[in-house]
Amino acid sequence: MTLPPALVAPVDLAPLWLIERAARTIFSGVLRAHPDLFERLGEYRQTRYLFCPSDLPLNFLVVPAAKTVHVSRKAQRPVSDACIEGPLVLLLGLMEGRCDADALFFSRELSVTGDMEAMLALRNALDDSAIDLPDEIGSLAGPLAPLVAGAARYVRKRALEGRDATWS
Repeated sequence: MTLPPALVAPVDLAPLWLIERAARTIFSGVLRAHPDLFERLGEYRQTRYLFCPSDLPLNFLVVPAAKTVHVSRKAQRPVSDACIEGPLVLLLGLMEGRCDADALFFSRELSVTGDMEAMLALRNALDDSAIDLPDEIGSLAGPLAPLVAGAARYVRKRALEGRDATWS
């Protein structure tokens, strides 16, 4: 599933600083909930991982050692050591461990370039993390947390319908 144009257009118009602030807030929440997330990376903690949603005009560069995420527009693709590209819902599903990375790679729904060993190390680090993005997003909504988390779970379920699987 790719994002509908009606959802992509506002992202294209939004100021980059606002998008990056939202990404950093969610990223920080994930790291607070999973402080040892990047420990399994070992020597690959210094790797610059680039995530390129094929259905969004953005790139997300994550550097585990620095615990940072940087957002850029597609046209300003940053230098990276390992890159994965595919629809946003699949990239998020991989982050949560809800999709089979091997199946998506071999079916060409995802493209991986650069340091494959680093990407496998990241996959293994995410494998047991039990990240729940609806909970992370909901935690930002204060008293509306249950409503926001529930809506996000519904969206995730619909977006990943037929793809719920663990890593192979």
